[in-house]
Amino acid sequence: MPLPKRLRSIKNEFILFAAPLLLLPLPLVIGTSEAACAYVIILMAVYWCTEVLPLAVTALLPALLFPLFGVMESQSVCMQYLKDTNLLFVGGLMVAVAVEHWNLHKRIALRVLLLVGVRPALLMLGFMGVTAFLSMWISNTATTAMMVPIVQAVLEELNNSDAQMPAILSSDVAQASELSDKQQKQTEATGAVVVTFLDSAVEVNRQKEAAERRKMCKGMTLCVCYAASIGGTATLTGTGPNLVLNGQMSQLFPANGDVINFASWFGFAFPNMILMLMLAWVWLQFVFIGFNFKKTWGCNAEKTEKEVAAYEVIRGQHRRLGPMSFGELSVLGLFILLVVLWFSRDPGFMHGWATNIFNSKAEYVTDATVALFVAILLFVLPSKLPHFCPWRTQSFDTASHQTSSSAPRLLTWKVVQKKLPWGIVLLLGGGFALAKGSEVSGLSRWMGDQMSPLQSIPPWAISIILCLLIATFTECASNVATATLFLPILASLSQSIGINPLYVMVPCTLSASFAFMLPVATPPNAIVFSYGYLKVSDMARTGIVMNIIGILCITLAINTWGRAMFHLDTFPTWANVSAP
Repeated sequence: MPLPKRLRSIKNEFILFAAPLLLLPLPLVIGTSEAACAYVIILMAVYWCTEVLPLAVTALLPALLFPLFGVMESQSVCMQYLKDTNLLFVGGLMVAVAVEHWNLHKRIALRVLLLVGVRPALLMLGFMGVTAFLSMWISNTATTAMMVPIVQAVLEELNNSDAQMPAILSSDVAQASELSDKQQKQTEATGAVVVTFLDSAVEVNRQKEAAERRKMCKGMTLCVCYAASIGGTATLTGTGPNLVLNGQMSQLFPANGDVINFASWFGFAFPNMILMLMLAWVWLQFVFIGFNFKKTWGCNAEKTEKEVAAYEVIRGQHRRLGPMSFGELSVLGLFILLVVLWFSRDPGFMHGWATNIFNSKAEYVTDATVALFVAILLFVLPSKLPHFCPWRTQSFDTASHQTSSSAPRLLTWKVVQKKLPWGIVLLLGGGFALAKGSEVSGLSRWMGDQMSPLQSIPPWAISIILCLLIATFTECASNVATATLFLPILASLSQSIGINPLYVMVPCTLSASFAFMLPVATPPNAIVFSYGYLKVSDMARTGIVMNIIGILCITLAINTWGRAMFHLDTFPTWANVSAP
């Protein structure tokens, strides 16, 4: 085997063993607690970027290395791995698993697509709107995996011209033969030579239509993965980086007064998501469909046979779902209850139910409390009408003449074990352990002092530069790992230059979800890329503009309604000191 190929085959093993050895001078030569903590952080950054170990396994390194290097006691480190934010994540995802298990997300998606129709521009808007909405509540990966087959089925009907080709070809041949007969007679009479370009014109037209179909397929599939990433930013539980921010705020600034909760985050991020989604739709339409309003919007035009067939595909899939069952209605009701309780717990402009009903402090009842309450109800409530309901007919076992066994619950632990991404729980915990270690060791304070010269740069410029850096970094690393590594550093930066920490932490949290350029950047991109419509160059060219659109939207949001919501013009008292 050639040497370069052999080196590539052992690349992961080389990084795995060489990185800790090359970084050893930090804790051994310098010997301070800050250097030891920096050693752990840099090592984890290398492992997270190269993925030589599973992300969740790398997240366990602080529990091993912090006690060995004397940064923190083992008991203190391990306590960071199951914080309030982790349980918020688990409870929210259990509800999402129930929605997915009962196929409620597919019913919602198909119903919306039936409303928007199958005109190319409106169909793309429908796909993006449905995907973004579902990604707010269930995982981006599950949403994309569910939506792409629907997109594929619709595209097959829109692009299926095999049945029409024989008729087109036969008519072309007949016209060509008639024209050739006339030209032959004319040639015999006049003696002139006439050359026809009918065949080449038909071929050129066919190639043009095929190119348009390919472009539409690229746009329709690409819009799904982009909408999944954009939609997840709108809610606190929609994607990992948002939860990392929530946990890091509680970890680094315990006196912040729950400034980042479900309601406040939604009030800021949802308008930004809508704005970014519309601009992304316009950009994808410009690149892959064009602005032929008669063709793409259906203005003053009747539906073609292909569009009718595509619509029937969507309606057929919706019809196969049948009427809503009692289980689906129950899950939908619990989902609505969860959202209402989240919004009304501490809306900000008035006292929420947590203080009015229980007469307790706001921090006693958090978003995690609500998520776990609804999640537990999923394991309590039955999936069918109880037998004691007067309108239900009792069913009996023919052998024993006794009432049949009770209906299964809305959610079982077996389903949760299979579908819940448990690795993210450890990944979040590893991030909290890093933040606590940086604070205890003094590394956060040291890094903040090094960044004090940045005071001369306007805060909005700092925010844009950091967003560009993180949007680039997250193309190569996990978005949760990216947020975990950068947010404690950004907190130290904001303290050293005297600006509100949210002014840089919130935009950078959103930027960590903007992995639009590479198929390997995020699972939704990989799912869409696997269908074979796209090239890496297609995704890169389109994605770099999407990154710019995202950063511009974040800059607008944080400097307008974000400034008013989070009082970004002042340096808050809770940011003066870190957690003890």
